[in-house]
Amino acid sequence: MTWQPEIDDIHRRRALAEACGGEDAVAKHHAAGKLTIRERIAGVLDPSSFQEVGKLAGKATYDDAGNLKTFVPSPYVCGLGKIDGRPVAIGGEDYTIKGGAGFGGARRKGGQGGFVEDLACQYRIPLVNLIDGVGGSVTSISRRGHATFPGSGQDGFERSVELMGIVPVVSAVMGTAAGGPSGRAILAHWTVMVKNNSQIFAAGPPVVERAFGTKVDKNDLGGTKMAVDTAGTIDNAAENEEDCLRQIRRFLSYMPSNVWELPPRIACNDPVDRREEALASVIPRSQRQPYDMRKLLAMVVDKDSAFEIQPTFGRAVITCLARMNGIVVGVIANNPMFGGIVDAKAARKQTHFTELCDTFNIPIVFLVDVPGFKIGMDSEAEAILRIGMQGRYLNMQLSVPVYTVVVRKCYGMAGGSTIDRAGLNFKIAWPSAEWGSLPLEGGVKAAFRREIEAAPDPEKREKEIEEEIRRMNSPFLTAEAFGVEDIIDPRETRPYLCAFLEAAYVGMKTRTGPKYRTGVRP
Repeated sequence: MTWQPEIDDIHRRRALAEACGGEDAVAKHHAAGKLTIRERIAGVLDPSSFQEVGKLAGKATYDDAGNLKTFVPSPYVCGLGKIDGRPVAIGGEDYTIKGGAGFGGARRKGGQGGFVEDLACQYRIPLVNLIDGVGGSVTSISRRGHATFPGSGQDGFERSVELMGIVPVVSAVMGTAAGGPSGRAILAHWTVMVKNNSQIFAAGPPVVERAFGTKVDKNDLGGTKMAVDTAGTIDNAAENEEDCLRQIRRFLSYMPSNVWELPPRIACNDPVDRREEALASVIPRSQRQPYDMRKLLAMVVDKDSAFEIQPTFGRAVITCLARMNGIVVGVIANNPMFGGIVDAKAARKQTHFTELCDTFNIPIVFLVDVPGFKIGMDSEAEAILRIGMQGRYLNMQLSVPVYTVVVRKCYGMAGGSTIDRAGLNFKIAWPSAEWGSLPLEGGVKAAFRREIEAAPDPEKREKEIEEEIRRMNSPFLTAEAFGVEDIIDPRETRPYLCAFLEAAYVGMKTRTGPKYRTGVRP
């Protein structure tokens, strides 16, 4: 006796599932410059590591004898795989089957909660969402015979929210996401979308046209220029799907599998004692002259280790993951090419990145050159004080080591948001550094207004006062008072930080686990 007929039936159904929506649907998908969900999963995972779950789920029809006639697979593919040898839960919609619309079964595989999220939660492994589905539709009302109350269906966002505190979650928007799928895409620690082929919005062009009577193009409404560059809804943009999948692997290489672990440390071939001569002259003598902060950053961290997060949003601040002596660090650097002045977007970006690093046990390095928060009517209208102080509030609750390196300016409340008042309060500076409540140029005019106006030559007197105070503003005087822990030769920055990171690594192992932050952000 053998079960071969049933075994053959299993393999037949698997073959039907692997065909996705059929040859015509797959060809149309490819013609649009898109990979199928199975090609995407294969492209992001280690070779031959995917163990699919629920491959036989779908809609079948049978003849009178009970034999299988047709089989339409569930429009969602998920399972277990590995990235760089570490397990991950992964899933995504199959757009070639009904546009990736919900399966409608009593138990979901994924997309709107379901098995794949439970897998990531229970096994404490990262979750990769490959989003390419249309989500809900008013046609579901006809199918059920009634409307469902928002957020009260079989799978809400409960598990998605829980995951945000325990394992890395990545969402790649690889098609058009609106409504529920767009919300779930945002419930992630890092997001990416594909230029030209991806869009994300609260509601699509037909709904916008109905509401406002204006036709809009889907790329204008939710493409990368809007979602990544302007709004910062999505973190990074990819040139194509292959680049998108590479970026997913790169991001996860910096992440621990969960919050109970430290990020993976790798062997480093870059000498810890490397001292770049160019660091001695990278900062111009003129306080108004910009320089390339990315070039400075690259000379300090392990070579070719920097992976920038949100490079085109809030550009006054640079946020990136990198390594120093193989240890993962998060770098927050002011960008003098954009003034270094922290506006509302840059403040929002900095706060989000800080929280990401603290959640996943990643030490933070600040490379500081900040004149302060952006001022003026537009900035006040964007609530710069409230958004900026959210970052200051979060900094008071950090549990990871923080290293503040002042390379030039450090002024005002924005400057105060770069120090570790919750921990060691450890600050080092370059000889080019200066700090205070506000820059001298504007501060002197405000503080000594009457004296300047009463002088025979107001302009000359203003410059005299500035020069007097500038002499007292020397970083060496602050160092003599131990108001800053050290002033270093800029070429020593890398070995100096690496020494402290190595020492901090011991204690970091004792501070893992979920980060429960109290209070209400301002």
